[in-house]
Amino acid sequence: MNILFKWGLRVMPLVYMAIIWIQSSLPSDHFVELPDASLDTTIKESLHLIEFAILYVLLVLAFLTRSRGFTPILNVACAIFAALYGISDEIHQSFVPYRSSSLFDFVKDIIGISVCFYFIRGALFRGRFLWLGKILKRL
Repeated sequence: MNILFKWGLRVMPLVYMAIIWIQSSLPSDHFVELPDASLDTTIKESLHLIEFAILYVLLVLAFLTRSRGFTPILNVACAIFAALYGISDEIHQSFVPYRSSSLFDFVKDIIGISVCFYFIRGALFRGRFLWLGKILKRL
């Protein structure tokens, strides 16, 4: 594997975490506000389902580039870390004007992480989702 690609995968979780932090520091309508307020709210609230799932996947990809191997315990650690970062993001948002923080948002974060965890655990450690396992094991 190309060394530049490998290091890119290793740095991506940190870059993504910084993007989440910066985005959480701004009002929710800073970048985009749709004309229909209910649609705007629905789309932005549904992003909680994927925001921290992406972080979990990036963490997994970063650890898959190591030569030591990726273990089930490390997989769980990646999921827990993504969830803890989700909690820290909710706490951070509670101090930002024009932002809200809720337990329900955190539950959505956990659901997204859990879905990705199910597929990655199945592909790497349970013999399911063979196509995904082949892709991940090539890293």
